[in-house]
Amino acid sequence: MTTSASPYTILHLGTGSFHRAHQAWYLHTLREQGDRDWSLTVGNIRGDGNAVLDALAAQQGAYTLETVDPKGHREYETIRSIARVLPWQADLANLVAAGADPRTRIISFTVTEGGYYLDEHHRLDTANADLRADIDGARTTLYGALRAILQERMRADAGPVTLQNCDNLRSNGERFHAGMRAFLDAVGDTTLLAWFDANTRCPDAMVDRIVPRPGPDVRERVAAAGFDDDVPVMGERFIQWVIEDDFIAGRPRWEKVGVQLVDSVLPYEEAKIRILNATHSCIAWAGTLAGLQFIHEGTHDAAIRKAGFDYVTEDVIPCLSPSPIDLATYRDTVLDRFSNPNIRDTNQRVAADGFSKIPGFIAPTLREQIAAGRPFEATARLPALFFVFLEAWHQGKLPYDYQDGVMDPAVAHGFFESADPLSAFTENTLLWGSLAGRSDLREAIGQQVDDVRSWLAVVQRP
Repeated sequence: MTTSASPYTILHLGTGSFHRAHQAWYLHTLREQGDRDWSLTVGNIRGDGNAVLDALAAQQGAYTLETVDPKGHREYETIRSIARVLPWQADLANLVAAGADPRTRIISFTVTEGGYYLDEHHRLDTANADLRADIDGARTTLYGALRAILQERMRADAGPVTLQNCDNLRSNGERFHAGMRAFLDAVGDTTLLAWFDANTRCPDAMVDRIVPRPGPDVRERVAAAGFDDDVPVMGERFIQWVIEDDFIAGRPRWEKVGVQLVDSVLPYEEAKIRILNATHSCIAWAGTLAGLQFIHEGTHDAAIRKAGFDYVTEDVIPCLSPSPIDLATYRDTVLDRFSNPNIRDTNQRVAADGFSKIPGFIAPTLREQIAAGRPFEATARLPALFFVFLEAWHQGKLPYDYQDGVMDPAVAHGFFESADPLSAFTENTLLWGSLAGRSDLREAIGQQVDDVRSWLAVVQRP
C-alpha cells in the first residue's frame, strides 16, 4: 500500500474501533484542513486482529466512519489518516522497524485497564505469567513490545519519542511510565532504562466517545450510503480528547481540531471515569440482569437510571467538588448520551472487565466517602449489581459470554462455592485493595444485593 509523504509519523498499537473513531478521526480532520505534517502507521501486538488489519490494508488504510446524533441523523465520512498498515508478525519485526524510524515521533496505544498489569497500588504485577514471559524476552504485552521498539530506536540513534496513552486508565501516562520503568528494571536493562528516562515523555490523556463494536447493520448502512467497506466503524456525535501538553519530539497541532491541551488532565479524567465509565457499567450490569440487550434500554428504565443518577449525585459530586467542570450538567449529559437509541451499544460490550472496573472506576469513590465519614449506599449499589451479575455468570445464566481480561475464573467461581459468597467477594484484594474485608463495606453491599434481588423479582423477564 502507499506510504506517507508526511515528515512525521504516529505509530499506533491497536487497530480497534475506538482508535479509528477517535484519534484517527482527529488526525484525519487536521489533515483535511491542510495540515499534513503527520500521518498514522498502525499495527497490533497480538494476532487476534488480523482480519481487520488485512481489510484495512486492502483498502489502503481508508475506512468509513458512521456518526449518529441523538435524533438518529447519520453522517458518513471516509477517514484517510492511516498511511501504513503493518501486517502482524509474531516477532513484531514490522512494529519494531516502524517504531525505530526517526520520522516516528509519537508511539500511541489503546489497551484495556488490565493491559497495564498494575496492582491496587499501581505497581507492575511482575508475577503475571505474560509479564514474566516478556521479562524473559517475549513480546506479548505492551511492555515487551515497547522494550523491543525502544531498544532498536536507541541502537539506531533515532532520537526521542513520546509514548502516548489513549485509554481509560486513570493517570495513564504517569502510571504507564512507572510500569515501564519497573519492567525495564526487572529485565535488568540499565542502559535502556537510562535512555528511556532521557528520551521519552508519557503525557496523561482522557479520551471520550461511545464507539460500539460495529455489527453487520453498520456495514449494511454504510453500503446503502454508497461506501464499499469491509471495516467501517460507528460512533456517537459527542467526542472529547484532553491531553497533558508534554511532548518531547513535537506533536500535531491538535488544538486546531478541538483537542484540549492542558497542564493537568486529572479533573477531566476523574469526572469521566467516575461519572461516565462507572455509570455505564452500572447500567450494563443492571440491564443485563433485567433481560435487556442495549444500554439505551436500561437508561430509559426509571429504576436503572435512578441508580446511576443517585450514585453520581449523592457520592461522586461530593468527592470531586470543587471542579472546573459543572458536574451536575456533565451527569445529565452522560445519561442523555446513554439514552440514544441509535447507538445500540450492547450491555455485553460495556459489562466486560468488571474486575478492572470495580477497583478502577468504583472503589475510589467508596474509599473517599468512607474516609470522609459520608454515606456510601448509592455507590455500594454498583458492586452489588456486579455481584448479582457475577452470580448469574457462575450459574451459566447470562445471555452472552462474559469477557474479563483480569478475572481468574476459578477465583470468581470460588466466591459462590464458599459458605459465604458475599464475604468472599468483599474480601478479595484484587477488587477492593485496602477496603477488602471491611465489615461496613460488606454490610452496605449486602443491603444493596438484597434490594437488587427484590427489584429483579419484579422486573426480570421470564
